[in-house]
Amino acid sequence: MSPAILAGMALTVFLTSLLSGVFGMAGGLILLWVLLFLMPVATAIAVHGVIQMVANGSRAWFSRHYIDYRILAILCLGLLIAAAVLTVVDYTPNLIVVSVVLGLMPILVWLPVQRLQLDASRPSHALACGFVAGALAMGVGVSGPTIDIFFIRTMMDRRKVIATKAAMQLVSHATKVVFYWQAAAALPASDWLAILLAAPIAILGTRTGNIILQRITDVSFRSWTRWIVTGIGGVYLLQGLQQLM
Repeated sequence: MSPAILAGMALTVFLTSLLSGVFGMAGGLILLWVLLFLMPVATAIAVHGVIQMVANGSRAWFSRHYIDYRILAILCLGLLIAAAVLTVVDYTPNLIVVSVVLGLMPILVWLPVQRLQLDASRPSHALACGFVAGALAMGVGVSGPTIDIFFIRTMMDRRKVIATKAAMQLVSHATKVVFYWQAAAALPASDWLAILLAAPIAILGTRTGNIILQRITDVSFRSWTRWIVTGIGGVYLLQGLQQLM
């Protein structure tokens, strides 16, 4: 990477990690969008997974006392089932599919969740959440809004929601990196050096976002999450439709 691209990448990693540190998602959507401009789809998803592992891992660590490990274990079981299915069908990502699916994904945060009665604290719902979120994470790179609709009706406060989601996403991104390991292995050493340098920046952004999270209300947290994710999804959808035409 050139110095200019490297600097832009560092700034992007910091800002997207900060955004995810506050809202638990959105940052990952923006980061993947940038990576898709720089490299092939499978490689972008793999690199996104490496950076997000650091960001989500640090967020989970900073909020480790709030993680609900019972829910996390069931989520991970669903994720492993999804990984097995995609491995059997030998799934390969496509830029148009990735853009359109991610563009439509924000619809999920506007669904009438009160009527759907989805609740991640219920084992069957947590298993379904893990499966769907895992399939999306490996299929199109991001699954944050999907996880969110299963947590919005739980009795957990915003800190426990962020912590448990971060731990789930850490496992999800790790699985994604393994799934696309061949694409990741094809990257030159210079690109991997840039990715490794981005790791402490991701932690700094996450830490800053975590501080902001402690100062906002649950109402602001849920309201801003919807609008931010919707705006990002609109950009993805427009890009996908342009590619189709």
